[in-house]
Amino acid sequence: MNMDLILLQADQNQLFGTSFFDMEGILHLVIRFSFNLLVVGIIVRGLYYTLTRKKNYLFSFMLIGVVVFLICYLLESLGLTMGFALGLFAIFGIIRYRTNPIPIKEMTYLFIVIGVSVVNGLTTREISYLELVFANIIIILIVYVLERLWLMKNEVKKVIDYEKIELIHPDKRAELVEDIKQRTGLPINRVEIGRINFLRDTVRLLIYYKEDRENNLVGDVEVGSLDDSRTE
Repeated sequence: MNMDLILLQADQNQLFGTSFFDMEGILHLVIRFSFNLLVVGIIVRGLYYTLTRKKNYLFSFMLIGVVVFLICYLLESLGLTMGFALGLFAIFGIIRYRTNPIPIKEMTYLFIVIGVSVVNGLTTREISYLELVFANIIIILIVYVLERLWLMKNEVKKVIDYEKIELIHPDKRAELVEDIKQRTGLPINRVEIGRINFLRDTVRLLIYYKEDRENNLVGDVEVGSLDDSRTE
């Protein structure tokens, strides 16, 4: 009796009250998923990676985009909209504070990836594909303009240990900057003096220079470099 009921439900394209095969739904999922994957790929691989060359975050960004989209899309039928989206951001915020510090730029890209995936996953069928495409293109264009046109040159900070301690005198600041320029080949803008070690006759300097992305000048030439960071 029960087996006959199961077979009857299967014949009606249902299994235990759940739709077994919905061609329209599958097609809709494939289109939305492919579109979201394309947008995330453009942002992460086409914009982020080509400028930073950091592979560490590619894996995380792509998989987070995929998983967040599928979660939002598959749970959309439960009526989870704004509250669910905000809760998702809160979860990732908590995870962020329990892990190693992530640079602000990577955190921004993570927010963009999650936001795009949430929008593409939770958008109802009442919103046309054209509106969805337009929203995603706007995000891509803004990221592109900021990265490629507006912030082509970033100020990069590097920490170096410097041995010519006699040049740290304020009267010899120009000579200090010129010496660092010649030894590193970097277009130094300014120099800040840090910790001074008179026992070893060394001083820790913070040098600032403009990073030219077009010429791929990322500061590979270092003089006892200990750290680098970008201030945009």
